[in-house]
This record gives sequence, C-alpha cells and structure tokens, in this order.
Amino acid sequence: MRSDVTYFKCDIADRIATVSLDRPDRKNPLTFDSYAELRDWFRDLVYADDVDAVVFASNGGNFSSGGDVHDIIGPLTKMSMKELLAFTRMTGDLVKAIVNCGKPVIAAIDGVCVGAGAIIAMASDLRIATPEAKTAFLFTRVGLAGCDMGACAILPRIIGQGRAAELLYTGRSMSAEEGHAWGFHNKIVAGADLDAEALSLAKRIAAGPNFGHMMTKTMLAQEWSMSIEQAIEAEAQAQAICMQTADFERAYNAFVAKEKPVFEGD
Repeated sequence: MRSDVTYFKCDIADRIATVSLDRPDRKNPLTFDSYAELRDWFRDLVYADDVDAVVFASNGGNFSSGGDVHDIIGPLTKMSMKELLAFTRMTGDLVKAIVNCGKPVIAAIDGVCVGAGAIIAMASDLRIATPEAKTAFLFTRVGLAGCDMGACAILPRIIGQGRAAELLYTGRSMSAEEGHAWGFHNKIVAGADLDAEALSLAKRIAAGPNFGHMMTKTMLAQEWSMSIEQAIEAEAQAQAICMQTADFERAYNAFVAKEKPVFEGD
C-alpha cells in the first residue's frame, strides 16, 4: 500500500496504516487535494495485502477543522451547479471509500473534530477520543443542510435519530462525555495516551482473523438496506465462506491444544 502521499501523512508499520491530515497550524483542514487523495488512498486500500487496520489520527492536538474556509468554502461560492455537484459527489466518495475499504478504521480524536472532520470520524468503525475532543456537524452554521456526506443516514444509526437531529439542526459541539454516553465514542482516554490506545486497538484487530474482519465490515455496511430475512441469509453465506479459511481451522486446532490461535489471514 502506498505511503508516499502528498496531501496527508501516512505511515505503514506492522500491517497498520496511520494517517492524519498535516496542517496542524490550521487545525488540519481538508482541501480539494487532500479530499481527492484520501478518497483514492482508501479506494486502493481494499486491494492492499500489507495493511490490516487503519488509525486515522489527530495531529498537533486536533483531528480536523473540516473544509478549509479559504481553499474550499470561498471557491465554492463561485462555482456552477455542475461544479458544485462534482465536488459534493467527490466528498461523498471519500465516505464510501472508507466504508468499503475492507479494513477496520479507528479514529483517534483530539481537540477540534468538525464539519468534514466529524464526518470522517463518523465513517470510521471505531472512535477513541480525549476529554478535549469537540465534535460538531457544522453544515447548517454555514447555511447548508445537515445532510452532508451521509450524515443523515449514518449518524442516527450510531447515536439515535433524536440526538443526530439535534446535532445536525443546531451544529452545536458534542462534548467527549456526551459522545461516549451516546455511543459515538467507544472510549475516552487522556490526550497523552490517545495514540498508544489507538495503536493498541489496531494491533489487536490486525492480529486477525483479517478475512473475518473484512467480512464483518462488509456486512455491517451491506445490511443497512436488507430486511432481517435477507440479512440472516447473507450472514449465513458470509459465515460459510469464512468457514473455508485456514484461519478457522487454525482456531479450532488451537482450541483443542489449549493454545491461543495465531491467524495468518488465509
């Protein structure tokens, strides 16, 4: 998997990719270029055999301040409808790429996490935050609808319809404590421990079974639009496929030997 990116930071080690936006002096805003490069990187991730988990990290005490006011918001006010639709589809494609990348994604959230930054956190599979994390879906604050980049579909599934409606209508910040109580954050840790906690969780996930994790992520996304009957049948098929993997047999043999299984991803 490529780590030689231009518009964000990326480090790959021990089958874990750690990425972050790299403009800490501006609280890590997104630009047209970083949107596009992140979209392409996550699209390619589905084919990567050297990455089993991703940490989307904070940088300089903040996660992301969302779309850059000068580099994105200003130019958008001068675009045609066709150009605007191309942009909004591109930002949505980033969310789809994260959801469909086949690898568990952990958002490590510190400080400001707003706008498109909040969306990236929302699209991740797991979220660890510091007490200083402030998450806000600011779209109505700039005269737009709250339904940006899948927010009206995904956020209610995480925190519930009423809570999501409040955040999307008002654009107010959700504190770390609220986020944890509402199920948005999986865990709250001290700022000094954030990176280590996220990496520890990523290592636990990357230990496998990675084919099983890929199938879990796939079904979590696909079953949104299924009936219960369809979901049960889809899961029966998915599980039957997983039962053909060598990791399934390894787990059985380890159980019989009273040992911890060592998964190899096949």
